[in-house]
Amino acid sequence: MTDYKGIIFDFNGTLFFDSKMHYNAWKDFSAKLRGIPFSDQEMREHMFGRTNKDIIAYAIGKMPDDELVEDLGEEKESLYRQKCRELGKDCKLAPYATDFLDYLKQENFPRTIATMSNKNNVDFFIEQFKLDKWFDLEKIVYDNGKIKGKPAPDIYLQAAKNLGLNPKDCIVIEDAISGIQAAHAAGIGRIVAIASMEDTALYKSMPEVSHIIKDFRNFEEILCVCAEVI
Repeated sequence: MTDYKGIIFDFNGTLFFDSKMHYNAWKDFSAKLRGIPFSDQEMREHMFGRTNKDIIAYAIGKMPDDELVEDLGEEKESLYRQKCRELGKDCKLAPYATDFLDYLKQENFPRTIATMSNKNNVDFFIEQFKLDKWFDLEKIVYDNGKIKGKPAPDIYLQAAKNLGLNPKDCIVIEDAISGIQAAHAAGIGRIVAIASMEDTALYKSMPEVSHIIKDFRNFEEILCVCAEVI
């Protein structure tokens, strides 16, 4: 199937194409925090793949204490979850993701999720998408308030450890630039960028990206060790 031994999925913007909901929620919430919303460039550089603490610190111009992070972060995430619920039946995993996950489960291929979402969001995703069908929930890595945000490598190092694998033996699928940088810093063997929101040209300029996909339609493109960037 592949020379790699495990696969690690980012979640937001990867298994779940929710970048627009996060984008809109942070636009609204950043305006509340500082009077004007984040610009598109600020969103790309300071929001995607970052912890709530990092984002809030940027928005207010100083490092917030843990209580402020918890209060403001949960207020924003509650707004985000409401935007997801408003999608109704359209709140579903990325195109062909369930087919790919079914295949990995059938092949008994080690897999987990590494997300900078907090526990309340992860619990929402588990319930909404029935993630326990495909994943060992104990192996999912998320923002627990202690792990460093992307582009630090910590989240992918922990995810590989949870799978009992060396990072070089893992595939990571990511949409965020900071997430790709984190995977590269962790020594991940193969990094697949999923263009759920960004133009593919952005990823083509990143030598650490092995391949670019737009959805999970073609499993072999993700798993093949010899595939090239499209």
